[in-house]
Amino acid sequence: MRAMESSVGGLLGGLNSGVVLSLIAVLWTVVWQNLQHLQLQHFFKRHIGRHARRLSALVDPYLSVTVAEYDGGGRMRRAEAYEEVKAYLADTTSRDARHLRAEGAKDADRLVLSMVDGEEVADVLLPEEGGGTVFWWAYSKPPPGQQQDRRWGGGGGGGDQDNHRFYRLFFLDRHRDVVLNTYLPRVRREGRAVMVKNRRRKLSTNISTHQFTDAGFMRTAWTHVPFEHPKTFATLAMDPARKKEIVDDLDTFKNGKDYYARVGKAWKRGYLLHGPPGTGKSAMIAAMANHLDYDIYDIELTSVSSNTDLRRLFIETTSKSIIVIEDIDCSLDLTGTRTKKTDDKPPKVDGDGRKGAAADTSSKVTLSGLLNFIDGLWSACGGERIIVFTTNYLEKLDPALIRRGRMDKHIEMSYCGAPAFEFLARTYLGVEDHELFADVGALLQEVDMTPADVAENLTPKSADDDADSCLRGLVAALEKAKEDKANGRGKDKQPDEDEGQVVIAQDQE
Repeated sequence: MRAMESSVGGLLGGLNSGVVLSLIAVLWTVVWQNLQHLQLQHFFKRHIGRHARRLSALVDPYLSVTVAEYDGGGRMRRAEAYEEVKAYLADTTSRDARHLRAEGAKDADRLVLSMVDGEEVADVLLPEEGGGTVFWWAYSKPPPGQQQDRRWGGGGGGGDQDNHRFYRLFFLDRHRDVVLNTYLPRVRREGRAVMVKNRRRKLSTNISTHQFTDAGFMRTAWTHVPFEHPKTFATLAMDPARKKEIVDDLDTFKNGKDYYARVGKAWKRGYLLHGPPGTGKSAMIAAMANHLDYDIYDIELTSVSSNTDLRRLFIETTSKSIIVIEDIDCSLDLTGTRTKKTDDKPPKVDGDGRKGAAADTSSKVTLSGLLNFIDGLWSACGGERIIVFTTNYLEKLDPALIRRGRMDKHIEMSYCGAPAFEFLARTYLGVEDHELFADVGALLQEVDMTPADVAENLTPKSADDDADSCLRGLVAALEKAKEDKANGRGKDKQPDEDEGQVVIAQDQE
């Protein structure tokens, strides 16, 4: 009996132990799940990390701010802050650097100096900012194995890998507020002022529609040369009243930032220059750029393969610029009917004689893509831009392309009249009045002659030419043109309907 009781007791004890262990397991599972839900491990990690940061601050009390060459999401162009810091350091601290990089400046005899890779310079606060506090700027690029890392290069865009550079500012933790709220804003302001002072205006053109390299980084689609065209409104042959109207319009636009913001319009303006060849459309663009102190971007539409590439070109332009498409009637098939032309020519073939899409290298820019370029959503990316179209044949352009709001101001560049002739005579010959002025003015009412042709006749060809001989030569040229007109000779040959046209994909109605 005792043996039986002992066996039963052991069995019950075992069962009780099993139940207890099971309860413990269940409870532990519940507690562990709740611990995971509360993420206590992250709490301990943060707690430990906080102490680690405090310890590292005792060893290295410096903080840093990195100004990357390209913004985190900006794959199209350099960050403005980077350019401003570069200009500020070039102007204020380059004298302390041991190794410098030289670039051309606005003044052809000067150089703009900037830091090379690995260089460090010191800067201090102004007296009104606290004075005496030393900050350190370093210029560098990511290590080779980290050039595609966003935290180094700024988002994986904007240029070749080797060009993903950055400026880094080092300062003490106790100076955080003065650096972020006072010092860095001043650096940007002064940097912008230096950029204006040293700015060398550029004439840019698009050279490629292949925007991305094999590594996925975008190369710039623009190439540029210094813009040094001498034409100004003071030397532009045009009726003085019309010239003043254009200058006043340009000045109003340049000073109209607040106005455009108030009415809710992108800060841009379109100009359509139309008229016969030789009437000074290109000279007008140069005079506009010199008057406004703007860069020029000259777009060759036939080398733009798609609407996407056209947008990229626009995004890469800077503010304070004139975007030009010359002879747009010869670059696009923009007739008033907007009908798609049929092509009866045999299909293009590749080098092996096969048909295929690879053989089609024509542009796919459409009318809607061009309209979005002018006044769509993408046209508001940036500000203070002027868009200029030129054409010899206004009637060939689609009315939707040249309506107000897209091409806001239409400027007719006409044949030379008496006021323009008198201006040219003063400019080229230095004469205010002459007995032949009346004859020239009368002939110009009967004969169409461009300002370029008038100027050529007024240009002395030898040391013996004077004002009298040049004016008599102009009268003779005008009389000959009048005689040719009377005899039906000398009329300008009108181009065939398709002569000089590059047929580019049109939108369907």
